[in-house]
Amino acid sequence: MTAAASEADDRIVRESGIDARIALIVQPVLKAIGFRLVRVQLTGQNGLTLQIMAEREDGTMTVEDCEEVSRAVSPALDVEDPIEKAYHLEVSSPGIDRPLVR
Repeated sequence: MTAAASEADDRIVRESGIDARIALIVQPVLKAIGFRLVRVQLTGQNGLTLQIMAEREDGTMTVEDCEEVSRAVSPALDVEDPIEKAYHLEVSSPGIDRPLVR
């Protein structure tokens, strides 16, 4: 098991397919800046949207935090290029949509 896979095991939501590949790319970036990944979801067909839900270790997430996460993960996604088509990046907190699986 790789270190990235081991880190992914600590998460609530586990993605599959392209979402899992994206999670492996962004999770170390988020951890390095003090955030944890909650969920990754690529949606849409004609206009793709990549949704990344993240939060600080204490469960908080501000608008400024969303901006920081977006600026941190964008270069990593550009280098790895896991999505073949153009997409919009959307960063948010889990908020009321938090998965209730703990």
